[in-house]
Amino acid sequence: MDSRLHKKALLLSYFTVGYNVLEGIVSIFAGLLAGSIALVGFGLDSFVESLSGGVMIWRFRNHEDMSEEEEERIEKKAIRLVAYTFFILGAYILYESFRKIYFHEIPDPSLFGIVIAIVSIIVMPVLFFMKLRTGESIKSRSLIADAKQTLACVFLSVALLIGLGLNYLYGLWQADTVVGFIVVVYLLKEGYGILKEEKLCSC
Repeated sequence: MDSRLHKKALLLSYFTVGYNVLEGIVSIFAGLLAGSIALVGFGLDSFVESLSGGVMIWRFRNHEDMSEEEEERIEKKAIRLVAYTFFILGAYILYESFRKIYFHEIPDPSLFGIVIAIVSIIVMPVLFFMKLRTGESIKSRSLIADAKQTLACVFLSVALLIGLGLNYLYGLWQADTVVGFIVVVYLLKEGYGILKEEKLCSC
């Protein structure tokens, strides 16, 4: 049973990487065409999410060959790496949001971006729930942290849809940068929370 769950965690991680690489490429392409920081940031989040998934692949791929002590050591390192991915993404979106406001760069409406956000809103909650349930079953704090990264993608998708929708329907381009700032706060909060939890668990 335990071995089957670890294999499921590995398969979920492979899916995370594959899906997010594809989503990231499409989102960044659409974002560059529209000049949308929210859409480009969403694409970069997809790559960060795939990085987080890659950490999980590294974490679970050789599970059966590890001792308990080695697995715990890798688990702690994986938690820290996932937390750092939150900070990397948050720093980029914060920089780009300020830059957009300063230079008054107005993004074009993007129907394609709206479609991408809707697809993500459908796929990501399912992936989050499966990761969370699997992580709780095998008591993997790193997989639960990775599930939170996926949940961040859900929130980002909703925020992206609101921002792009307001710009597309009403021409409110400022919504794009406002969404960026909201996402930054969430990402930094979650990254700090994961690191704090890891330290508490270490104690």
